[in-house]
Amino acid sequence: MNAIHRSAQKQSVRLVVGQNLRQNLLLLGLMVMLLAGCSRMSDVRLPAASDPANGAAPAVDNNAPLPGTEEFGLSRQGLVEAVEKGEALIAECMKEAGFEYIPVDYNTFRRGMTSDKSAPGLGENQYAAQYGFGIATLYTGLPPQLSEPSLTPAAVGLGEQNIRIFRNLSSADQVAYNRTLFGEHTNATFAVGLETEDFSRTGGCTRSAIAQIFTQEQLNTSYLNPKDALIAADPRMQAALQKFAQCLHDGGFAYNSEREIEPDLRRRVDEITKGQPLEALAADARATLTALQEEERALAVSTLSCEEQYLDRVESQIERELYSGYQG
Repeated sequence: MNAIHRSAQKQSVRLVVGQNLRQNLLLLGLMVMLLAGCSRMSDVRLPAASDPANGAAPAVDNNAPLPGTEEFGLSRQGLVEAVEKGEALIAECMKEAGFEYIPVDYNTFRRGMTSDKSAPGLGENQYAAQYGFGIATLYTGLPPQLSEPSLTPAAVGLGEQNIRIFRNLSSADQVAYNRTLFGEHTNATFAVGLETEDFSRTGGCTRSAIAQIFTQEQLNTSYLNPKDALIAADPRMQAALQKFAQCLHDGGFAYNSEREIEPDLRRRVDEITKGQPLEALAADARATLTALQEEERALAVSTLSCEEQYLDRVESQIERELYSGYQG
């Protein structure tokens, strides 16, 4: 889920294929079966895969429902329940630590998710050209509650009530509040982690709540949404992924997968800034961050172009075939 955001309800993860197609398909089939056996979420059940050795697309077991179309393979109802449970657990954890946190309602939480890589009045291409992936380009070093809400999914997903609670605290209490709520990374909110399907940066009460809802497999950075695994296992998608990777390389970017991009950008931002506010950065660090911001914009534009050329149409076709008549 690390590519340019396509719509309010869909952001796909694609795997880049190695030279041994048979081996990759077998691994994907095994991943799907493992996920089916390990998930705690009652509505995440996977179809049986066909023998990957014959190159056929995954077959659907009509006696078992497909994985849901939302994040982590959840149905819409499953997603709502996960959000509501998680928010309640966060509030309980914060209360035990002596802080007030009001559980965010699903609609507000969802707005936080869908505001990722979007901004008022900007289309996909415009956003990519101006903000890239919204990582280095929007870095301030400030807590999300003090950032520009319209450009910060973390702030949107926290809700206005929690932002007011935070802003009414003293500076020292604000630091303690966010350390308790988020741990080390204050922008790693529940909404952001759920949207990107990456909880690796979460901490504090947020991580505690997430760990009570999602499985260890889902918390692992190598986790792949079961719906995306089905799509990626299709030979048509395998071929498209190879073309996508070559397209990025031709553009001068040494990434082999969309999944590599955002984690790498966050790592590089952390190395440059050490979490300091923008105004506190030394001149050389600021210059390095500026160069990374320009690289990010070019990379986002190239990624979007390569997606449109090689992935979008193929993925949509496979998803239509898999989910024709799906009720979830």
